[in-house]
Amino acid sequence: MSNQEMEDISTLDARINTNASSNEDRSYENVVNEHTLDGNEKIEEPKVDMVFNSQEDIYRYYTNYARQEGFVVTRRTSKCGDDGRMRYFTLACSRTGRTQCAAKNALKSNLSTKTQCPAKLRSALQPDERFKLTTVVLEHNHALCPGKALFFRRKKRLDQHVKRRFEENDQARCGGYEKAKRLRLGVGDVEAIQKYFIRMQDKNSSFFYMMDLDEECRVRNLFWADAKSRATYEAFGDVVTVDTTYLTNKYNIPFALFVGVNHHGQSVLLGCGLLSNEDMETFVWLFESWLACMFGCPPKAIITDQCKAIQGAIEMVFPDARHRWCLGHIMRKIPNKLRGYYQYEAIKKTLQTVVYDSFTRGEFEQGWRRMIDEYGLHDNEWLGELYDERCRWVPIYVKNTFWAGMSTKQHGDNMHAFFDGCVNSKTTLKQFFEQYDNILRSKVEKETQADYHSVNSMSECVTDYDIEKQFQGAYTNTKFKEFQEELKGKIYCYPSIIKEEGSIYTYEVAQDVKIGDGRKDVVFSVYFNEVECEVKCMCHLFEFSGILCRHSLSVLTQRKVKEVPTQYILSRWKKDLRRNYTFVKDSYGDLGAKSYAQRYQKMCKDFFEVAVIAAVSEEKCNVVMSIVHGLKDKFLTDESICGSNQSTQVALAASPNCADGDNGLRTQENTFNGKPG
Repeated sequence: MSNQEMEDISTLDARINTNASSNEDRSYENVVNEHTLDGNEKIEEPKVDMVFNSQEDIYRYYTNYARQEGFVVTRRTSKCGDDGRMRYFTLACSRTGRTQCAAKNALKSNLSTKTQCPAKLRSALQPDERFKLTTVVLEHNHALCPGKALFFRRKKRLDQHVKRRFEENDQARCGGYEKAKRLRLGVGDVEAIQKYFIRMQDKNSSFFYMMDLDEECRVRNLFWADAKSRATYEAFGDVVTVDTTYLTNKYNIPFALFVGVNHHGQSVLLGCGLLSNEDMETFVWLFESWLACMFGCPPKAIITDQCKAIQGAIEMVFPDARHRWCLGHIMRKIPNKLRGYYQYEAIKKTLQTVVYDSFTRGEFEQGWRRMIDEYGLHDNEWLGELYDERCRWVPIYVKNTFWAGMSTKQHGDNMHAFFDGCVNSKTTLKQFFEQYDNILRSKVEKETQADYHSVNSMSECVTDYDIEKQFQGAYTNTKFKEFQEELKGKIYCYPSIIKEEGSIYTYEVAQDVKIGDGRKDVVFSVYFNEVECEVKCMCHLFEFSGILCRHSLSVLTQRKVKEVPTQYILSRWKKDLRRNYTFVKDSYGDLGAKSYAQRYQKMCKDFFEVAVIAAVSEEKCNVVMSIVHGLKDKFLTDESICGSNQSTQVALAASPNCADGDNGLRTQENTFNGKPG
C-alpha cells in the first residue's frame, strides 16, 4: 500500500473524529446503521443505491463492514469538480492493484499483499448534496480473516498515526502545544546513552552535550556533538540544514540533526538532538545549546522544513542568519495538497514550471497569478501561504545568498537522508547508539576516498581553455564537474556588448533554454571590469553555489581571459587544503593511517605540557607565545619546510564564522566596482 493511500485514509479518519461533534445526525437511508465491532449487531453488506450524508459516513460504514468481514479498506480514486468539491470517490480492498517490485536483486523475493482484488464500492455526489453508491463489488479473490482486523499491519500503522493527530488536536484545543513532561525512552535507552557519552568524553574531552531537565530531574531534551563535528563546523558551518523530519516521518526516533556539506558536496554531521516536543520553546533550547557548542558562532544561512515553531526559534536565536525552506520538501507536498483538484496533473506541471523556470521575480509572480486564475486556486490556503513566504523558498528569490549548492533540485532529495538505511521504524535508541559510530565511520571513509580520488585522479578537460585547466587543478572532482557543466552550457549562450563606460562593460547574454518540450531565449545581464578582471551575472549562480555560471564564462572567454582571479576559486571547494578537523581524534575514524594526524597528536601533548608550565607567569607566557608566533611565520613563508604554503595557511586559519580568516565566502559579500549591486 502506498504512502499516499495511507495519508489519504489517515486524514479522512482524523476528519471523522474531529468533526464528530458537528455531525450529530449520522443516520443512513435504507436503514444502514453505524456500529463498531464491539457490538453484537451485524453490519449490512453494501448495495447499489444506498445513500449517505457524507463521504466520511461512507468511509466509516465500509471500514466497519470490512473489519467485520476480515479485510482492510484503501482509498483508490477520486474526482473533484472545478469548484474543488468532491464529485465521486472509490473505496476498495487494500489487496487491489499489482505488486511493484522495488528490489535491486531480481533473485530476491519480497512479501506482497497485492492480488488484484476486485472488491470495491464507488459513490457519487447527488443534487441533494448526499452521496449514493453507484457501484458495489463484494467478491474478493483471496481469503478473508473475520475477527482478526486488529492484527493487520496496516491497521496498526493507521492507529498510531491517528493517535498522534488526536494528541496534537487535543493540545491545540487547550490553547497551545502543551509541553511534554519528559523524553520518552525505552528499556535500555538511558544506559546506552550514558555509556556512549562516557566513552566519547574518554576519547576526546571536547565532546559536548546538554540536557534539559524538568522539575523532577527527568530528561526532556538532549543535545550532543562530538569533537569531530565541532571541528568540522569551523570549515563547513557557513550553511547548515536543520533536519527534523525524523520527528514526524517513518522513524519513531525523536531525532533532530544539524547537517552541512563538505568540499565534495557530501553531508557532514554538525550535531544531534533528542526532543520531547516540537514547539518553539523546545527549538529555542535546541538552537541555543547548539550555538554554545559551536563557540557562539552562528551560521550564515539555515535551511529547514516548513515549520512555524522552527521559524520563530531561528528568529530569536539566529536573527542575522538567512533562513530558507527546503525546496524539495515543499515540492513533495504537491500530491497531498493538490491531488483533489480535477486538473491536478496540469496544475502540478504548471507549478513546477513557474517555480523552476522563472528567471526573474516578475516572471515568477506573473506566472503564479496566471496559474491561480486559470485553475481557480484562489481559496487554496497552502498555495496562499507559499506565495506570501516566497522569499523563503522560491529559487529566484534566494539565489543572491550562498547556500553551498544545497537546496537545488538535485540535492533537495537527499538532504534529509543522513541516517537513512541505518535506522528504521523499529530501531530503538539503544540500537541506534550501538551502531552510531559505524554510521559516522562510513561517512568519514567516503570523504577520505573522495579526497584520495580528487588528489590522485582528475576529470579530463573538455575544452582547451586555460580557465578550465585552472579549475581542474584547484577544485575537488565533484565541484570541477559542476564547473564543467557550466562550461559546456556556454555553447547555448550568445554574449553581446550593450554598454561601455571606461573599463566597465555591460553584456547581454542570450541563452537558448529548454523549457518543457520547447525552448526559449532568456537574456541575462553580465558586468565585466576589465582592469580588475571582475565579473558578475544577474543569474547569481556564483553567489548561490560558488561556481561561475555559463553566462560569465561566455564573457570571460570572449574577453580572452586566460586565468580568473583567486576570488572566483573558493577555498571551500579546493582539494589541496589540509583542513583542521582532519587532525581531530575521534572514536570512529582511523588516525593511525594518517602520519600528519599522528604528528599533530604528539605535538599537542607536548604543547599542553609547555602551556601548563608557562601559565604560572606572564613572562613565561610571553616567551612561549613569541616562540610560537616565530615558528608560525617561518613555516608559512618557508615552502621548503611546509611543502605547500597555501595549504598550511588555510589549515591554520580560524573559524570562518568567527574570524577574518580565509573562509572561501568573502567574495560573496564583495560589491562590484563601478556597477550596481
